[in-house]
Amino acid sequence: MRALQEYLEQRNQIRSLFKSRPLSLDSAQDRQRLADDISCALSPENLTCDGELPRSVIQKKYQMLTRVRQQLERLDPAVAFYE
Repeated sequence: MRALQEYLEQRNQIRSLFKSRPLSLDSAQDRQRLADDISCALSPENLTCDGELPRSVIQKKYQMLTRVRQQLERLDPAVAFYE
């Protein structure tokens, strides 16, 4: 669950810039919010930064997000991801 924890910390750092409350894995609502964020990050436009990223960076980013998604699904099978 290390990848999921690192992703959560990264999201919370960004949220703190906007004075938003931190997300927690203890909350079903927050877990769904993370699932929505991951789904959004995996969209082709966001994953590739509109085609600006090199293929190696895209693959690394995809692998990390996929690992985070799998870990979140194991933690909470009820979480819904959109494609």
